[in-house]
Amino acid sequence: MAFRFGNSLQRNTPAVYNLIIINALVFLAQLLITGFDVTQWGALHYFKSPLFKPFQLITNMFLHDPDNFFHIIFNMFTLWMFGSIMEKYWGSQRFLIFYLICGIGASIVIEFFIPFSAEQFVKSLDVMPDGLTRAQVIEAYKLEYEAIGASGAIMGVMVAFAYLFPNTELYVMFIPIPVKAKFVIPIFILIDVFGGLHQFKGDDVGHFAHLGGALIGFLLVLFWNKTNRQTLY
Repeated sequence: MAFRFGNSLQRNTPAVYNLIIINALVFLAQLLITGFDVTQWGALHYFKSPLFKPFQLITNMFLHDPDNFFHIIFNMFTLWMFGSIMEKYWGSQRFLIFYLICGIGASIVIEFFIPFSAEQFVKSLDVMPDGLTRAQVIEAYKLEYEAIGASGAIMGVMVAFAYLFPNTELYVMFIPIPVKAKFVIPIFILIDVFGGLHQFKGDDVGHFAHLGGALIGFLLVLFWNKTNRQTLY
């Protein structure tokens, strides 16, 4: 007689399961720990900021907005939906390596684009705050910048899914018919390109994190699957 312990997610996709657990525990730490700012400590800051630490290139992908419960819920749901398939396809070790590389790659891309984001932020303002000059606002933006969230790594996973299983049909919110992955994921990327290049006032979405993860994910899956591309119908 054989005994199987744990739920199906834990048994079949342990990497995704443990990533979700870690993200949930870190989120609880962000909410419950007092006297120490977990979010500021682990968030990704501009490399010229005194708050920047190299480990933030990794830790930021395990943090989420403590004031927005839907941030972590949406990310973890997307990780489960696409990550479970990719982990079963690649195996746990390769999937985890892929996920972390995409997350770190997204962090590096963010660092390069923070000055550009600062410029876009200033353009979105109607007036300069408190009589500050444009240059002062840009500098303040860069020094106070914080990036958190798993979406860069998850976007890499989504791109890999679309590349390997392009004809899989997905249901997208507000669209009554299924749409193939090879159309859905590129549309998401185009939305992030537009959002990153034309930042609107109040837009706090990490568009360049998404694009960085997507780029690294595409390059990595392309390298890993030069002669092993499969299509799932």
